Amino acid sequence: MAQIPYWHVDAFADRPFTGNQAAVMVLDEWLPDDELVAIGEENMFAETAFVVRDTTGEADWELRWCTPTYEIALCGHATLASGHVLLSRDAEGKNSERVTFRTRKAGILEVRRADAGYEVGLPAILTEPQAYPEAVALLGAEPQEVWRNDTLYNIFLFENEAQVRALDPDLRALGEFGVEQFACTAPGDSTDIVSRVFVPGAGVDEDSVTGSAHAALTPFWANKLGRESFTAHQASQRGGTLTCMLDGDRVWLGGPCATVVEGVFKI
Repeated sequence: MAQIPYWHVDAFADRPFTGNQAAVMVLDEWLPDDELVAIGEENMFAETAFVVRDTTGEADWELRWCTPTYEIALCGHATLASGHVLLSRDAEGKNSERVTFRTRKAGILEVRRADAGYEVGLPAILTEPQAYPEAVALLGAEPQEVWRNDTLYNIFLFENEAQVRALDPDLRALGEFGVEQFACTAPGDSTDIVSRVFVPGAGVDEDSVTGSAHAALTPFWANKLGRESFTAHQASQRGGTLTCMLDGDRVWLGGPCATVVEGVFKI
């Protein structure tokens, strides 16, 4: 029976039971793809992150992420959680300020120490105005604007935070669109912006704090606000607050992490 080092981390969280949950598992070598997904299903978090030492010289580690149903191309909060685990356990003192990850579809990602705890660098995801009446009809309220790109990301701009918090979308119907993200956002009351993110087609009806969504929300709001840095709150049941900064074609999302469980996963 194999014993895999395992951490349960609340990302973008200054204390347990807030932010977004992720499992982080350090492997000696890659398991079969179906086994990775089965572990994601067993963990039942939005994402389980798997890391293996990178041997190409391009990064410190390889990184992959699985939801309870499939492997995804990009996950911000589980990358932040992975950086937290690896930087915290770096007994040799090497790369103690930063750690890099080679991914299969998102390029090289980085987590670095910051005043807020950590920052994760993700590729900026650009959107443009585009109608999406089929999805709007399922949100339960009419947004002021709709912005999309040609992959998975949809942004719905509302007038104020109260409207975003009051949304009660038809999640089952939204799930019929597949693994698209539906990010509903507005100017915030206590932070610069607020959002809620729904991904029912990926088995996550409402995500807690979504790094990849903020990779799209950051350039969107940087343009709206006329500045590259701002604060954000994702108004899910667990909730989480993060810093956002647009740096060229990269987005830096900052926040703390809280380790809840450390142990071994037996298979």
